[in-house]
Amino acid sequence: MSNLIILPLMIPLFTAIAGLFAWRSLRLQRWISFVGSAGLLVVTVAILVTVSGGEILVLQASNWPAPFGITLVVDIFSGFMLVLGALIGLATNVYSFKTVGPGREAFGYYPLCQIQLMGVSGAFLTGDIFNLYVWFEVLLIASFVLMALGGEVPQLEGALKYVTLNLLSSAVFLVAVGILYAVTGSLNMAALAGAVPNIQPVGLANTLATLFLVAFGIKAAIFPLFFWLPSSYHTPPAAVSALFAGLLTKVGVYALIRVFTLIFTQDIGFTHGLIVAVAGLTMLTGVLGAVAQNDFRKILSFHIISQIGYMIMGLGLYTPLALAGSVFYIIHHIIVKTNLFLVAGVVNQLRGTYHLKKLGGMYQYPLLAVLFLIPAFSLAGVPPLSGFFAKLALVQSGLATGDYAIVAVALVVSLLTMFSMTKIWGEVFWKPLPVPEQEGEGPGLTADEAVRIMLIPVSILAAITVALGLGAETIFALAVRAAEQLLDPTAYINAVLRQ
Repeated sequence: MSNLIILPLMIPLFTAIAGLFAWRSLRLQRWISFVGSAGLLVVTVAILVTVSGGEILVLQASNWPAPFGITLVVDIFSGFMLVLGALIGLATNVYSFKTVGPGREAFGYYPLCQIQLMGVSGAFLTGDIFNLYVWFEVLLIASFVLMALGGEVPQLEGALKYVTLNLLSSAVFLVAVGILYAVTGSLNMAALAGAVPNIQPVGLANTLATLFLVAFGIKAAIFPLFFWLPSSYHTPPAAVSALFAGLLTKVGVYALIRVFTLIFTQDIGFTHGLIVAVAGLTMLTGVLGAVAQNDFRKILSFHIISQIGYMIMGLGLYTPLALAGSVFYIIHHIIVKTNLFLVAGVVNQLRGTYHLKKLGGMYQYPLLAVLFLIPAFSLAGVPPLSGFFAKLALVQSGLATGDYAIVAVALVVSLLTMFSMTKIWGEVFWKPLPVPEQEGEGPGLTADEAVRIMLIPVSILAAITVALGLGAETIFALAVRAAEQLLDPTAYINAVLRQ
């Protein structure tokens, strides 16, 4: 069964290769990418089902024993992340059929998306911190090309900001990895779990922890390292924005949670106290940025930053309930945020703009209005949707530990999130059409085949959001077990090192 965990890497890799061989046929490329993405989802669900009982799957490449060889590991947390990556990959793949356009498709759009999914899966699978760096670089290369594909001026400007800051992150990451190897003699994460607490003086370990917090923090877009995100995520086509919004920053969050529960736990008061403070600032600055915007995708981009704060809040509080809340929040947010970007793309398809002041009259499409309200209310934390239960767990954790300041920030940010979502609702759906559009000077409202295809993944993700809320008890129970594995990594370490 352990050999199963190589498939999330092999499926997108061979799908990308097959897509390149079908270079002359865009239709064939689409179907190859769809079949590969669907196969990836099936395999990752099978992996999650396997590990959900508590088993940890480990694969040592070429049978080289840890900590000397390349290790792939799956526990419940990484199993969740693999499934979510595959789900978002499939949803955005279908959405791309009618939105990306043959100009971008002809330059390898679908193979690039598969390479992106391979990088995401590799980051979730690796048990070696240097290979985590390698997979981050795979992500960076694929995402940079996807962001710049098309060559439009806003895209190129956003791509340059994106790649510059992420290269800085990679440089800090590589420096931290080098120092870590110098003082421990290993880069296997399970081996590091035993070695790092013995680093003397403790200040050196805390310095290393801070370097990794900066490196992963840039990729996760935490305060004050987030300014690349709202400058770039609104520039590519809607499908690419949705793929990035759902997955890229969550790889950074995953790395933070993995490293600060497995490796850097020797001085919780310093490291995790710092994470709590950063979480509060990330929530607040992100949502204030969203409130100030008047572009649909820029609002959503700033909300990504704000919601990252909730995810790392649970890591900072560092209790079983808090970490379970973080895991559940990640699950909820990946689905909801991807869907909101997809809805924004549908609105742009119908109206030809993302600017709120130029939009209106979308109440003529009641299905689209409902499909917006479901993820919007979930993002704001309205019961009985998934966002409510995720935030409830984090608030309860903060109250239990006496961290009232972060709880107050979390509640205020929820209200401001609701305000910005109602701002979108009022401008896009509720107000009448602007007068020039009523006179027929704009692109008009045409429910064509493209919109019907686009609404398929939007509807499925909205249904999953509702199901997550109604079935929160079951999913949250699994999130609790994931949190228990994170807080007590003994089984992880023993499985990797075969103790």
